[in-house]
Amino acid sequence: MADAEGPDNPTGVSYAGAVAELRSILDELEHEDIDVDRLAERVARAAELIEACRARIASARLEVDRIVLSVEDDAGSE
Repeated sequence: MADAEGPDNPTGVSYAGAVAELRSILDELEHEDIDVDRLAERVARAAELIEACRARIASARLEVDRIVLSVEDDAGSE
C-alpha cells in the first residue's frame, strides 16, 4: 500500500508506520510529565492512527477473501 494520503489512507503513513507511531505515542503517554495540551493532541492522533489501521485490516481481509474465492473458483472449474 502506498504511503500517500488519500481516501484509503487518510493518515498518509503505511500500516507499519502507523503502528510505530502508535508505539511512540504510547511511550510518550506513559510519562507522567506530559503537557495536558500535548496529551489531547497525541490522543487525537492515536485515534486517527487506530482508525486507519482498522480500515487497512478490513481492506486487506476483503482482498484476501477475494483472492481465496478466485482460487477456489479456478480449482472448481478444473
